[in-house]
Amino acid sequence: HVQLVESGGGSVEAGGSLKLSCTASAYTTGPRACMSWFRQLPGKEREGVASIYYGDGSTYYANSVKGRATISRDSAGNDVELQIESLKSEDTAMYICAGRHSVSQSRCATLSDGIFTQWGQGTQVTVS
Repeated sequence: HVQLVESGGGSVEAGGSLKLSCTASAYTTGPRACMSWFRQLPGKEREGVASIYYGDGSTYYANSVKGRATISRDSAGNDVELQIESLKSEDTAMYICAGRHSVSQSRCATLSDGIFTQWGQGTQVTVS
């Protein structure tokens, strides 16, 4: 049973930085795997924040975090991190990790939540 577990959320002052981690258990990674971070506010739609495609390590970012965020994975492929710098109040949200074992690179790049089959419970980030 695949589980995605997020950690690293919390309260941060505006202008600060935060690193979130997502650990996948029993997740079979491979050259077509895609892992992403989404964020969501109560009553709002999920927003794709960043994705990483395991095939070549390509990364993709939403315009709202481009230049401030970095998504990365460890060599084993089971841990995916998202670091966001220069945090703003509008970065406040529940951050949720998502994954899919096999998907095309072009679909991974879309930051669309419809392509993912595994989801974590989320970790809250509050910027004030």
